[in-house]
Amino acid sequence: MFNSKVFLAEFVGAFALAFIGMSAGIVNAGLVGIALAVGLTQAALHLAYGRISGAHFNPAITFGAALNGDVKWLAAVFYWIAQFAGAILAAFFLKTILEPLGATIEGGVTVGALNKSQPVMAMVVEAILTFFLVNTVLRVKDEEGGIRLAGWAIGVTYAFANIAGLPFTGASMNPARTLAGAIFAAPSLTNVYTYVIYLFGPLLGATLAVIVSNFLDENNAKEEETEEEEEAEEPDSQTKPS
Repeated sequence: MFNSKVFLAEFVGAFALAFIGMSAGIVNAGLVGIALAVGLTQAALHLAYGRISGAHFNPAITFGAALNGDVKWLAAVFYWIAQFAGAILAAFFLKTILEPLGATIEGGVTVGALNKSQPVMAMVVEAILTFFLVNTVLRVKDEEGGIRLAGWAIGVTYAFANIAGLPFTGASMNPARTLAGAIFAAPSLTNVYTYVIYLFGPLLGATLAVIVSNFLDENNAKEEETEEEEEAEEPDSQTKPS
């Protein structure tokens, strides 16, 4: 089930998302700047690697894909290994660059105003943001525009989700990116709410996205069947006796 091309694509994509996203925060690119950095990175890499791995770069997206039956669970494990490894290496690389300059990666970690004061609400925010993201991934994957449409749609979703959620939780939506920052800076790996917010929250959002997407597909299938049955029952006017 191991596919080296898929593994490499997911590793590079996760590295890039973590590296660009954290760097934008470290240099204080601002709310819109960070959102555009992450969104455009996702869009570009989706165009580059979408046909190879589906361009998840995010354990929550892979979880949703596996739950939806698009990726086998054993394959999902290798996706997750690649994604966590890529994000952790990106954080380590940034830390190595910044230390000689007397700086840290604190500005690039995924934390927000709700983390300490209202961690349960922080989890809800992460779940909502991840729902938007995974919902987009699931709804555009079969559209006629293919990889190009999907890449830009997912990139835009990443961008607006960051604009909406960055002040509250850091708008992670990505357990790999959060863990990478937590290993070297924050949030604390010893705090149970780190996992509640940044692991359970995104997985909950991904699960809800799969449920909603399947419900929509089921309704569409029923409507199409009903239309076909109605068309079949309509008498052929050309065969009617005059």
